[in-house]
Amino acid sequence: MEINTCSGAISLTKELENESAKVYQELAQKFEKDKDLFLAFAKENGKFYSQVERAYYGVITDAMEGCFAFHLNPEDYQFKKTLSNDISLSNAVAEALKMEETMLRFCQIAAEQSKHLMADVPRAFSLVAKKRNERLAKLKALLEQAK
Repeated sequence: MEINTCSGAISLTKELENESAKVYQELAQKFEKDKDLFLAFAKENGKFYSQVERAYYGVITDAMEGCFAFHLNPEDYQFKKTLSNDISLSNAVAEALKMEETMLRFCQIAAEQSKHLMADVPRAFSLVAKKRNERLAKLKALLEQAK
């Protein structure tokens, strides 16, 4: 089902951030050596959602909700939510990279689709996208170490 309203996009943001945080918590349990990094990512996911949510609630109006600014299909932003028990670190990080790329794409599209609403919501999505881009670099470095 396509999401068209800003509140729907915010709900999808919460769902995706929570699901990806669970993946990072699982990775922290499986890979003790990199536990701190994965737990930091999981914690940061909550901050990402809060940042977008605060921007939304700071500017929400009935007009904003009625304009149907978004065209987001949640199916386009799916990623593996559980990893096998015997997954190697390099394969786990590769899956985390795929998840981050999906989340980055979601943030970029949500920012683009909401830019005509108000500045706050797309700015929040853009800031989260920037931070996710930085996260990609950290994961790529970890992948190189794991090989």
